[in-house]
Amino acid sequence: MRVLRSTPLLNSDPPEWVVYDELGSCSYLPGQVTRVPLRLPTRRLNASQLEQRLAAGDRRQGVLLYRPSCPRCTACQAIRIDVGEFSPNRTQRKIFRRGESLLQTTISRPSVTAEKVALYNRHKIGRNLMVGDGLIDVDGYNQFLVETCADSVELTYWRSGCRVGVAIADRAIDSLSAVYCFYDPDLAKLGIGTFSILKQLELCREWGLRYLYLGLYVAGCAPMSYKVRYLPHERLVNGTWQKFES
Repeated sequence: MRVLRSTPLLNSDPPEWVVYDELGSCSYLPGQVTRVPLRLPTRRLNASQLEQRLAAGDRRQGVLLYRPSCPRCTACQAIRIDVGEFSPNRTQRKIFRRGESLLQTTISRPSVTAEKVALYNRHKIGRNLMVGDGLIDVDGYNQFLVETCADSVELTYWRSGCRVGVAIADRAIDSLSAVYCFYDPDLAKLGIGTFSILKQLELCREWGLRYLYLGLYVAGCAPMSYKVRYLPHERLVNGTWQKFES
């Protein structure tokens, strides 16, 4: 990543440095040109400030915020679930019941260990998600999933005393934002990814939060298609949140 020589300062609350803003090749849709400016808040975001950014379509990666601003493509749409309106389908209910019976969930602050790094890399390899720089190391994991500019939590999923999955989420004033989830690819049949989303929805109910943000839905990108299976949901289309029931 090439950092801008002259970093613009955006007049937001708190102000943000634009540390990167270049055209590149899209990792979601082959042949598309992407533009994803990276912004560094000048101080940590409080819950209200994070809420405003999520509602505007922002995502977080480490201490940076981003929102796609591609020149010729609008396929990326922020997606969220209204917790009170969501109704799990039969398969989702089955996965959640099975997960509750087989898995134990603990919640803590994000941290890095060699074991988590190894599990993260196993997930990337086993799920055919190897792109860009390849395997991650301790420093890369720390920068991606531990360092943060928000109130972040780590959900760990255990089976028979073994860590089998990890999810990172950010808590805003009225929302939870799912940042990333990885798990043991040998246990894919357990549906840990689906269980994790349903577990975070349950946390939203317990904590009195209205929305669970699922990141970006990218039309035409198969790995992102699972997000639209949670119904009803809302997607940010041309700056307006629109409800989708099917």
